Amino acid sequence: MTPFDSGLDLVIAQLSAQKRLLRRDFSASPAVVSTLAAARPAVTAPRQEKSTIPAIAPLNLKIDFLTSGSKPDRMNALREIVLPCLKCPQLAASRTQVVFGIGNLDARLMFVGEAPGEDEDLQGEPFVGKAGQLLTKMIGAMGLERDDIYIGNVLKCRPDMPAGESGNRKPKTSEMATCLPYLLEQIDIIRPQVIVGLGLTAAEGLIGETRKMSELRGQWLHLQGIPLMITYHPAYLLRNQAVTEKRKVWEDLMLVMEKLGIPISEKQRHFFTR
Repeated sequence: MTPFDSGLDLVIAQLSAQKRLLRRDFSASPAVVSTLAAARPAVTAPRQEKSTIPAIAPLNLKIDFLTSGSKPDRMNALREIVLPCLKCPQLAASRTQVVFGIGNLDARLMFVGEAPGEDEDLQGEPFVGKAGQLLTKMIGAMGLERDDIYIGNVLKCRPDMPAGESGNRKPKTSEMATCLPYLLEQIDIIRPQVIVGLGLTAAEGLIGETRKMSELRGQWLHLQGIPLMITYHPAYLLRNQAVTEKRKVWEDLMLVMEKLGIPISEKQRHFFTR
């Protein structure tokens, strides 16, 4: 039994009335072709007084991006740019396909991981492997569904593996920096109310610095003016199923729920407590 299984299935069922909070359907329309250059915005420090994390300077990354039209127009046009991307020749040669991102274009909540793994590379959708299944349970425990949110990665190609080796390697800083403008444009199109960064590698890609999880989680950063919460990657919980670690992630998710105005029941508040 994986983390967030025990005790949550019943609660997820009880929260069915809340599971349409963010849903909205979209219809495709022709891509807009006007473009404009834009710099990567700064990530600012948490606004809590107890935080000691300094402000982070802009990386000044640039991307041509669409500034008019509907959300589907802009996202479809961006997709046309991203899917054939060859900026990282080694990744382009080894990937099965670009994993663009998926979800509700009007989502109030966006989850961001580091990079596609083998399963994601094959299916073309982020978070579809074991870690993705756990993420789905975490989303359900919040009273939401995957269709309510948007899910993406900092790096949109699976990092190539050395010959004869299996598994997934950590993306390089340079790879994430090259791909980051695509994600920033997705964020600009969706304009979620909250972003959740999953894991330290994703945090490094988003804020441009390497930090300890203890310095980041449980407090608010800001990316493009949007509240950003960093928490553990679901894969971490699959490796470390200690109740204390599950509780840390759940505390972060409750902060996200509070920020979004999602009601939290007493039962939810006591998940993973003795």
